Formats: sequence, structure tokens, C-alpha cells
Amino acid sequence: MLAKRIIPCLDIRDGQTVKGINFVGLRQVGDPVELGAKYAAEGADELVYLDISASEEGRRTFTELVARIAARIDIPFTVGGGISSVDDASRLLDAGADKITLNSAAVANPALINAIAARYGSQFVVAAIDARTVDGRWVVTTHGGRRPTQRELFAWAAEAADRGAGEILFTSMDHDGTKNGYPCDTFARLAELPVPIIASGGAGTADHIADVLTLGRADAALAASIFHYNEIPIPVLKRELKKRNINVRL
Repeated sequence: MLAKRIIPCLDIRDGQTVKGINFVGLRQVGDPVELGAKYAAEGADELVYLDISASEEGRRTFTELVARIAARIDIPFTVGGGISSVDDASRLLDAGADKITLNSAAVANPALINAIAARYGSQFVVAAIDARTVDGRWVVTTHGGRRPTQRELFAWAAEAADRGAGEILFTSMDHDGTKNGYPCDTFARLAELPVPIIASGGAGTADHIADVLTLGRADAALAASIFHYNEIPIPVLKRELKKRNINVRL
């Protein structure tokens, strides 16, 4: 059985790592290269960097940041934010990223997933999906959670996988930053898809992460606040998961 992965997420705005609750109220939490190096040294399996402003200037700055991360960090890292073309993906992969995430642009133009997967392979493409519940239905949103769409979570995740996404990164906007736990039933349903599922949104305790990796059947748990504020150091978390017979790399 493949080891479950622990993935710190670093949201980047104006060159700094930031964190909020339910996608708002952002505040700076540190230098992205130094934080990434710290997490790598502590045993993180991968990192995810998301450029959450992604203006034209931000894209140039972010590409330079990706090159700095690649020069410093020796674990796989995924980058996303504002990727709307094969050229955008190429620039970030060429700068040293191991994978890219597609979100808003893929919802607007699903064939983008096909195009990038055809050029680089599915293993380089992660479909990032932000959704919230509306009248009992998971509604997919874009543009940092600001724009609801007509798409529904499970149908869109299945389509993204069919088009060539090698992984699905789902963030529950209802749970993001609340530290109240992940929606495990939702992740267990997503786990029926033939690609790995990364769980995001709601980690507050080791119990929450253990639950989403077992009851939720997720392949990886992504979290931000608990790592940024050193509430659960990665080595402590992994030892706790090992005690529960969850297969993680120490």
C-alpha cells in the first residue's frame, strides 16, 4: 500500500506566505522559501504553493520564487494560481516545479487539462477544486472562491480525471481554516475515482488528519494553519499517525 502523504500548503501573496479563514482575512505568516525548507527538513512529503493573487506582475514574481524554491528544497512541490495556458504551465515546470495545479482556468476551459496532460503527462497535472455546499449540493467555485459556477463537485472531479488530471486536490470552503475537521463522507465518495485524492480544508488536530486518511480514504492530507503556527509539528503528527497504523514515511 502506498504511504499516505502529509502536504503543507503555502498560499502566496506579494511574495509572502499568508493564511485566512474561509478564504478571507489573510495575514502574513512567513517567507515561503524558508518555511518550505523547514517543512522539508521536518519530514513533509510534498509542498503545495498557490499564488493567490496571480496578477501579471504576480506571475513573473511567482516564477522567480519557484526557481528559488527549486534551488533550496529537495522534496516534490506543486505550484498553482493563475495558470491559464500550456505556456503558463511550461514556465513554472521549467522553473523547477514538479507539478502544477489547475483551478479556475480549467473550469472555464476544461480542454486545458487535456492539453497540459498531453504535453507533460498526467502525473504533472493536479486538478484543484474549491467548493462549498449550497442547499445540500457541492457547488464548485472559481477565482479564489469568489465566483460560484454551475458545476457540481463530483461530476467535475470525474471529468477532470477523465481529461487527464493525475490527482484531485479538493478544498472544502465550508471547512477551510476552521480547524473543525474535514468532510470525510465527501472525501470517501471522491476516493471512488481512479486517481489520488488530496484532502484540504479543516485540519485542526491529528485526529482530523487520521480521520480523513482512513474514514475519508484520502491519499494525502493538505493543511496550512496547523503547520504555519506550529500547532502540530510534522514529526509529531507522523508519529501519531504511525501509532494508529496509518502508513506514513517517518
